[in-house]
Amino acid sequence: MFVSVPLVGWSHAFAIKQRTNGHIVTQIRNRDAFKSHGLVEGVDFTAIDSEKIAAKLYRLNRAFRKVGFGWTATSVFASISYYYFEHLVAKKFNDRIRAGEFDVVHRITPLSPTSASASLSKLCKQANIPFIVGPLNGGAPWPKGYGHVRRQEGEWLSYIRPIYKLMPGIKSTLKNASAIITGSEATRAQIPLKFQSKCVYIPENGIDPDKFRPSSSSTNNSILRAVFIGRLVPYKGADIAIRSAIPFLKSGRLKLEIFGDGPQRAELELVIKEYQLQSSVTLHGWVDHQDLKEKLSEFDLMLFPSIREFGGGVVLEAMASGIVPVIVDYAGPSELVDDLTGHKVPLGTKKDLINAYQSCLENILNDSEALSDMKLACSSRIQEHFTWQAKAGKMLEVYEWVCGNRPDNPEHQPGFKSSQ
Repeated sequence: MFVSVPLVGWSHAFAIKQRTNGHIVTQIRNRDAFKSHGLVEGVDFTAIDSEKIAAKLYRLNRAFRKVGFGWTATSVFASISYYYFEHLVAKKFNDRIRAGEFDVVHRITPLSPTSASASLSKLCKQANIPFIVGPLNGGAPWPKGYGHVRRQEGEWLSYIRPIYKLMPGIKSTLKNASAIITGSEATRAQIPLKFQSKCVYIPENGIDPDKFRPSSSSTNNSILRAVFIGRLVPYKGADIAIRSAIPFLKSGRLKLEIFGDGPQRAELELVIKEYQLQSSVTLHGWVDHQDLKEKLSEFDLMLFPSIREFGGGVVLEAMASGIVPVIVDYAGPSELVDDLTGHKVPLGTKKDLINAYQSCLENILNDSEALSDMKLACSSRIQEHFTWQAKAGKMLEVYEWVCGNRPDNPEHQPGFKSSQ
């Protein structure tokens, strides 16, 4: 099954294919997964064997991660691997693209703006075929005052990340692209001003409505159930979730369940023991995603104090399950949640976040009846704007624009961007 970036790529591509006569190009490791979904190789999709380079870079990346390098290192190796993959794609599809077999060529993954499409974007430009890149996401600055957390994550390469703009093919990709889809405002800000008119804002994450069902039960006004989902590492903020809720956990007005594992677990266990929260806080550890989805509708609130999140897919999953999110007003999640569907806590120091979360929770608990309306609003917002089919509809509007079938960037039409 697909996970992470491949899952986002598959979900976008499959939803678009259901509404077009599209052909999907993927890496050979995904071949069996594509077939398991009923797609026929050579008809519905083409698998490109780039393992000659990809396998070596994958092993090298694993070695770097073992010695403490973070996600930025993974992005570097993925970008290098993609150069070779795209070279093979351009070589295989050269004649078909030049013959005008396709109306548009859309590079969905990798999602990072640090990955260039020099050969494919140039080929499309020469063939007069619109080339679209994105959704691109990543690059939200680390908040001030959290340098120690940045280093704990092994994000050493993030200090020199801006040099990606000097990499071969980055400028030509943006120049040759007919549209640049950005998944966040932070990523959009990285696009040079002269290319901003090509940008269309569409967050990359979406929801399969058949896999998430909102709770049909009403909110229990006496005891609210909160959930945290994520890796147990400092920047995700599970400790902030616990510490901010201590008064309400001890009084019995709130229960908190934490799903995830990581190096911070021992610290969380000490906090739980110190404040005698064993009866009100449960550490489940790692739980299979499918099993977790079945539990989500049992909760009222999602506490997610992550200080640096790009896509925020877990927030959408919570909303799809009728859970009201309480998130930090920064980067990805803050662009997914509005005043009708959740609560945004101002970004600040760790102490500031604990105090702000505590104040927010107190307000929620004092007016818990308002959660019922917010739960319904969460489910409605997901159904209207964040299903994969809804996102495919947005993508098709971009296709119509770059093909000359609509006069202006679809983002400029009323409701297109605000609905995100």
